Amino acid sequence: MIVNYTENGWSIITQQSHGLLAAQICGRWKKDRQPQRWIETLIATAEHDDGKDELARPELIHKNGGPKNFKMEPFDKGYCEQLLNKAMAKGRYIGILVSMHIRFLYGADPHAKAYCSSLAKQEQSWIKQANTTTGQVKASYELLEFCDAFSLLICQQLAQPEGRSMEISNGPDGTAYQLSMSDDGHLIVSPWPFEEKSFAVNYESRTIPELTFKSSDAFRRKFEKTVPVGHQLIICEEH
Repeated sequence: MIVNYTENGWSIITQQSHGLLAAQICGRWKKDRQPQRWIETLIATAEHDDGKDELARPELIHKNGGPKNFKMEPFDKGYCEQLLNKAMAKGRYIGILVSMHIRFLYGADPHAKAYCSSLAKQEQSWIKQANTTTGQVKASYELLEFCDAFSLLICQQLAQPEGRSMEISNGPDGTAYQLSMSDDGHLIVSPWPFEEKSFAVNYESRTIPELTFKSSDAFRRKFEKTVPVGHQLIICEEH
């Protein structure tokens, strides 16, 4: 879960909603710059965090009783395996991209070092099985990572007001893309990497006014009863 503290309580966005937002961004990429295995890249971007239902995790709150933000979750080999197996069931190419994302997330974690090293070795075999190349999967993954980073900035409400810019990430062409916000709240990306001059994206959040819970079950029940609210943002080219 992506958890933000607001004046109305906890604003919570599921990882699945974040993934769908990332896919909406990915789907607008310039057609002449799209990776060769485009549909698989788009699906992997949408589902890169869909390992299992977040509410099925046994511990949903931290020691102070508030909901756990995704950054508080430690490396979990079982979760990674579930995520990878689900991706592999669709196809090797999608599985490779998810494997690369796992290594991106946990590669610096000493508890995940052996696992990530094993994945890196297996990817070489999977690339041959998928009848693709290292260059193709690299281009696809760099686009996935860019869209993931952009979606997370939106979901964590990190876009800066008053025209201040911040880096999103490097795209598959190696370009460092910048994000800023216009006076009317639109998100401006520079340089512009998308097919259309502007487009809308949507995601959902749930606002929970209670700040602490006695148990994960109590939080889970509250979350399930809370009606999600839709948000729409316009992403546009700088004029």
